[in-house]
Amino acid sequence: MASPFFFITITFFSLLTQPLSAAQLACKSQKFTNNKLYNHCNDLPHLESYLHWSLDPSKNTLSVAFIAPPAAPGGWVSWAINPTGEGMAGAQALLAFKAANGSMAVDMYNISSYASIVAGKLAFDVTEKRAEFSGGLMRIFATVELPEKGMTAVNQVWQVGSAVAAGGFPAKHSFQPANLAAKGRLDLLSGESSGGGIGGDSRTKKKNIHGILNAVSWGVLFPVGAIVARYVRSFPSLDPTWFYVHAFCQVSGYAIGVGGWGTGLKLGAESKGVTYNGHRNIGITLFCLATVQIFALFLRPNKEHKFRFYWNIYHHGIGYAILVLGILNVFKGLNILSPESKWRSTYIIVISALGVIALLLEVITWIVILKRKSTSKSTKPYDNKQQPLAP
Repeated sequence: MASPFFFITITFFSLLTQPLSAAQLACKSQKFTNNKLYNHCNDLPHLESYLHWSLDPSKNTLSVAFIAPPAAPGGWVSWAINPTGEGMAGAQALLAFKAANGSMAVDMYNISSYASIVAGKLAFDVTEKRAEFSGGLMRIFATVELPEKGMTAVNQVWQVGSAVAAGGFPAKHSFQPANLAAKGRLDLLSGESSGGGIGGDSRTKKKNIHGILNAVSWGVLFPVGAIVARYVRSFPSLDPTWFYVHAFCQVSGYAIGVGGWGTGLKLGAESKGVTYNGHRNIGITLFCLATVQIFALFLRPNKEHKFRFYWNIYHHGIGYAILVLGILNVFKGLNILSPESKWRSTYIIVISALGVIALLLEVITWIVILKRKSTSKSTKPYDNKQQPLAP
């Protein structure tokens, strides 16, 4: 019975160690008001930023959508191509901010050096530019002509700031490690990025860890523990072994689930403007119910106690609620994480196997119960009254 658990554990932990594919990127779930589609997207490794793009080699143009939360509500966001270097000096930047009239504006800055930041025409043509602001995120949409014919890779720089002066000039950004590291080389064809890139995206790795912990705890350990408690206890020879196995599964599942819940809170705090209300609310509900359920282990009355009947109702009711909500939230998490189809298929196979096992054990349990009832009826105790001797 434990084999599905070990199978799912090994499988999901291998997901963490494998290279992340584009299908696993959070940017895949982002939609735009004009329903525009881009050929590629990347979860940038710093400043909670995302980049979508399409390359048109025949026109030597690059269409981009850059998404990031400003450092403060009245701040700004910027994305740039640097034709001459890897840092800010030499960058040709598009900068979005909210103008005094409340509309979104996009200015262009030719940053020839750190001491010279001048608004004006860039070193290459920009044929389209606009910006949006909603849900705490600013979005820059632009189409640019690449600095050189046939370019398939660029040095990109991105940044966020907290304020804009009255004339629309951006205030200095912070110089925290994330701000200083917001740069890298981007391959426009493969999507691979240096300077942190896909493989170094700690946020995406945190999401994978969060998904693994919750899939193992709520999605596997709790169902296994419930199966043990409902069916294995029917066999007197396995008492009290079934109880220890059940307690181990539930306590271990709770401990791992708390880790998953904690990483979820951390991700939520770090992801400004990106919320998954259904998944989040179910996760909080699961944590609360599981915490109450763990107390049942310490508050369990004796079998003969008059409150044991009510305790059973409370314990079983909460247990089944955790079972249903846990599996449901694992699938919601898979929809958010969007891993390769084999991972979803793996979980479906494992949870289906547990369902088949539960169904078989249900049939076996009823056969055992009915056989016991039949046996007890056919072996009635003898009447102890002394019968008169026959003449």
